[in-house]
Amino acid sequence: MTTEPLNARTRDGSAGDVDHAAIGSGHSSYRRPDTRIAQSIAEALDGARTVLNVGAGAGSYESAAPAVTAVEPSESMRARRPARFARAVDAVAEDLPFADGEFDGAMTLFSVHQWSDVTAGLSEMRRVTRGPVVVLTCDPERVRDFWLHEYAPEVLDTEARRYPPIDEMAAALGGRATIGTVPIPLDCTDGFNEAYYGRPELLLDPAARQACSAWSFVDDGVRERFDTALRRDLESGAWDERFGHLRGRPTYEGSLVIVRATP
Repeated sequence: MTTEPLNARTRDGSAGDVDHAAIGSGHSSYRRPDTRIAQSIAEALDGARTVLNVGAGAGSYESAAPAVTAVEPSESMRARRPARFARAVDAVAEDLPFADGEFDGAMTLFSVHQWSDVTAGLSEMRRVTRGPVVVLTCDPERVRDFWLHEYAPEVLDTEARRYPPIDEMAAALGGRATIGTVPIPLDCTDGFNEAYYGRPELLLDPAARQACSAWSFVDDGVRERFDTALRRDLESGAWDERFGHLRGRPTYEGSLVIVRATP
């Protein structure tokens, strides 16, 4: 195990670059697990029965495995977990309190970009897992390809800086690694930025934006400029002239990927 830096956690317990207590409780209303993404995660876990979920948050996608042990450092996120879920362990990815090879599989979903030491965290996941380790994340090389970059470049520039390079994550996990793009459905219920690829109006809701942590790194001026520009282009038809074809696209292959590694 590694030694956790004393200054790595906020008052809430959050261990990375986001204080989940400050983001607010609206997160669960907009970030509801999508069944099709859940299926992609379940397929990557390949039948693993005992699964460790690191950075588990409120428990999204834990239905992808039959028996889940959750790790979540944020007190506010642990409190949002439904009563039907097992209580989450208060720990960080970089220092997991489990024995070598204790789990059949492990997963970390929309979390790795918030960690203070990605290499150490993934190495710990590999240590405690005898089967597949599954990382749902975004490819920083593709983040800026989304139309949102033209309206709020600061948001996606922030995202591109936060997400670890795919090859570095694969190297940290070791073994045999594969990378697969995860199709995002048009009616995706998990409200990360790209989930609104064909429904731009929904990103005009401040609460929807707040549920995506990248928006917490920009100031009010960026948010106001985005809101004004997108409203103007939706009203004038300029957005639809350029991006309207996305409204009828059943799925979108953007930056969302699964990195899967086996020993």
